Amino acid sequence: MPVVGGTLGIGMVGYAFMGAAHSHAWRTAGRFFELPLAPELAALCGRSAAEAAAAADRMGWRSVETDWKALLARDDVGLVDICSPGDTHADIAIAALDAGKHVLCEKPLANTVDEARAMVAAAARAADRGVRSMVGFSYRRVPALALARRLVQHGRIGEVRHVRAAYLQDWIVDPEFPLVWRLRREAAGSGALGDIGAHIVDLAQYLTGDLLTGVSALTETFVRERPLPASVAAGGLSGSAPGAGRGTVTVDDAALWLGRFAGGALATFEATRFATGRKNALRIELNGSRGSLAFDLESLNELQFYDGTEDADTAGFRRILVTEPSHPYIGAWWPPGHLLGYEHTFTHQAVDLVNDIAADRDPVPSFADGLRVQLVLDAVQRSAANSGSWQPITD
Repeated sequence: MPVVGGTLGIGMVGYAFMGAAHSHAWRTAGRFFELPLAPELAALCGRSAAEAAAAADRMGWRSVETDWKALLARDDVGLVDICSPGDTHADIAIAALDAGKHVLCEKPLANTVDEARAMVAAAARAADRGVRSMVGFSYRRVPALALARRLVQHGRIGEVRHVRAAYLQDWIVDPEFPLVWRLRREAAGSGALGDIGAHIVDLAQYLTGDLLTGVSALTETFVRERPLPASVAAGGLSGSAPGAGRGTVTVDDAALWLGRFAGGALATFEATRFATGRKNALRIELNGSRGSLAFDLESLNELQFYDGTEDADTAGFRRILVTEPSHPYIGAWWPPGHLLGYEHTFTHQAVDLVNDIAADRDPVPSFADGLRVQLVLDAVQRSAANSGSWQPITD
């Protein structure tokens, strides 16, 4: 295993939004949780040496690389953290695992099912040598959602019958917002579907402990042409300021789909970046034969629970403030009633991964879990391309 002297050197690819979140997590994990290995921010990788150096200085990285392949040759890098666009995931992850580096890869796992399958195969080869991998579905590490999973496992809502999930954003409502990489199929694979829809698919399968077996879907691209970012007009792929010329949006702006679980539960999903006024609104509800659970990311420290076995005179949804030491992850933080935020989910992710690596066990969600989400996304795209026809999901 590439772990020496009680430390785990991290090499991270990408330094934008997710790079900042992951950097904070690696810096924080060992300061609040007792870890068997100390994460060290060894190297930050980005294509622009100047921009990567500025980011490394700001976020606490020891050195900079401009080619991700250099991370694989460094003895002080034991784990490669992939925070770059989806079209890079497969190449980096497979090469890193084959080189004996542990891997954390941001979601969605890949841009295509074939890429995801290749990544799962590489993860299986690596696991035989004690090299571990995880896909970054960070919302699993929200304490309230981890508690919801525990309640489902303990049978508190009985047999799950309905799942309804929505992830609503509005950051591209303006038709003059530039054609950034997330709006280009070749870089992102899909639009709202893969970017935020992947989260609610994973959460639905995680919370229920069940897999989706089929979907019927609609997708729409509301704004089909946008101004090129200045750096794209100059030959690059990043950037957010408008430049000269316009380009075609090649991904979905919104996706709606119905689903059925193997255990018989019915599901509805909505993922959109055109819900005006909704900034990052993730909501999920499970209805079962004995009760219900509901979560809203805008009330991140709360879980709504309805116990259907209670007396009807006093029964009702109760608000659980998920800040007790007995709740998942909370014991390492603050006294009861002192709230956590979005950034803590990434710290919990880092903590779990380090513990799994030190214990020589397979982390979750695994690359195989990431493939299961990718299969759903693929089925949604196939259904939408065929007038919403029912599309089975098979391995």
